[in-house]
Amino acid sequence: MKTVLFACVHNAGRSQMAAAFFNALADPTQARALSAGTHPSERVHPAVVEAMAEFGIDLSKARPGLLTREKASGASLLVTMGCGEECPVVPGLRTEDWALDDPKDQPPERVREIRDEIRNRVVLLLTRAGWARPESAGPSASAPGRPA
Repeated sequence: MKTVLFACVHNAGRSQMAAAFFNALADPTQARALSAGTHPSERVHPAVVEAMAEFGIDLSKARPGLLTREKASGASLLVTMGCGEECPVVPGLRTEDWALDDPKDQPPERVREIRDEIRNRVVLLLTRAGWARPESAGPSASAPGRPA
């Protein structure tokens, strides 16, 4: 079982969306995702909860968590999203950085654009790694812009 850790500053937007899409689209026997932040907020941004609900993904009970070196060391891949120098460096851990805008305080249309970009990147990651959920086995997430 591979673990992908998605990390951003507040763990209230980008990394929450990425982990949720990953877990909805990945073959659960091969990979799973966690998310964390360097300075976690108290809650996921309401606009993010709303945008993800359009895809049938409920983040209303998700709680931001702290990104620690220990949490990162248990991952196969660390995907950072705007935490810059604050993201931990774990020797031997493969890291990708996804330059994405923070959805905080953005209008709903922009939050949806960020959500769709994250979903596209997650799909590419899953396809590249061979971790995509078999089509017949689970929830089919609609194409970006066409929520389920």
